Amino acid sequence: MARAAAEPAPTDLSDLRFWARPLNERAAVFADLRTRDPQFYELPRMPFLPKNPGYWAIVRHADIAEISRTPEVFSSEPSATAPGDMPNWMNKYFNSMIDMDDPRHAKIRRIVSRAFTPKVLAKAEEDIAARARRIVDELVRTGPCDFVEHVASRLPTEVICDMLGIPADQHRRVVRLTNVIVGYSDPEYVGAGLRYDDGEAKLGRLATLRVLGTIARAGWELHRLAARLGRRRRREPTGDLTSLLVNANVDGERLSPREFGAFFLLLVVAGNETTRNALAHGLKLLTDHPDQRALLLEDFDGRIAGAVEEIVRYCSPVIFMRRNVTRDYELNGHRFRKGDKVHMFYGSANRDETVFTDPDVFDITRSPNPHFGFGGPGPHFCLGANLARREITVMFRELLTRLPDITAGEPDRLLSGFINGYKRLPCSFTVPEDVPAASSAGTPG
Repeated sequence: MARAAAEPAPTDLSDLRFWARPLNERAAVFADLRTRDPQFYELPRMPFLPKNPGYWAIVRHADIAEISRTPEVFSSEPSATAPGDMPNWMNKYFNSMIDMDDPRHAKIRRIVSRAFTPKVLAKAEEDIAARARRIVDELVRTGPCDFVEHVASRLPTEVICDMLGIPADQHRRVVRLTNVIVGYSDPEYVGAGLRYDDGEAKLGRLATLRVLGTIARAGWELHRLAARLGRRRRREPTGDLTSLLVNANVDGERLSPREFGAFFLLLVVAGNETTRNALAHGLKLLTDHPDQRALLLEDFDGRIAGAVEEIVRYCSPVIFMRRNVTRDYELNGHRFRKGDKVHMFYGSANRDETVFTDPDVFDITRSPNPHFGFGGPGPHFCLGANLARREITVMFRELLTRLPDITAGEPDRLLSGFINGYKRLPCSFTVPEDVPAASSAGTPG
């Protein structure tokens, strides 16, 4: 399916079977792509979806940095997350701040950013620590189990839901719905998947309707939850993020119910996904690299910040973001045309040999570590990056203090070219007889 720019590409990044390959094989393909001119890939054609001409794969660190800093040329509109254009009836559920350019994006981001200032996050740290303690308390009682369900998914879900004022009895529902939205290409979550006949991707009309309907219903349910909360907070603000959003003025205008619903959906998805997958990948990496685990345990407080950055670099939870070219532009010798689409592959940038020494080595002492695990530089850098860092730090402190021998088994990976995720990850551990009641009893080492 690939249309060559200079010479044929070695594989097809639009083929879901590529994303089911082992992670080291995928990394080797991107290492080869970084030596080539940009490659063009067609998208599979699906019934009921607009015809999508395809995209250019951007795989080098310097190129992604330039694109991220040049939003006037590489626009987030009409979409930054969908591989191709979606029907208008679906856009109303999913288009939000991440799919906007300035000045509208900047105005909305200023409102939302008030909930993510260092001062606010410092106040939230005690709550994050308390939640982590409760989660590990329950893990100790449960015994070996699925780490994703019982730990990695729970902490970020509870934190972002609490910030938004979502009741505790809705947390499992939020997880289920966000799984559908980010797992839109995994048959387990949407009920059908692409099949390949003679190398051509196909999805029948009924299967396409089932998939689109499942995704749209998940978006609709989250919008409905947002609408109910929003109405309550307009009447009785409580100081949570929902109250802030529904009562804020943007140059004299309030967010419409649809706009608020889209931002609400973005926050529950983005507030969960990076942390959840970094925690799961992190446990697997520390299991597979016992030397790095020992290094961390020697001086947890001194090395955890570097470990968090290296985990996020190495696993790159978000695989790509899309940009839309607004005018002809030359980048690194390649001429992009107005109307082109580009996909920035962050995991490839995070293994770029011109930036990282021994990029395929997991090294928690790596410094500097200018990874793009939270997105590239510029207006769309992840708003919740510092919150994610705090959650990962607190959770690993609690785990490694109280269950120092916890290890991960083989993961059940999400079938996705958008999120590098684990659906399930078995964990095992023994509970020491003198296990501390909480991480305040000491740090690992």
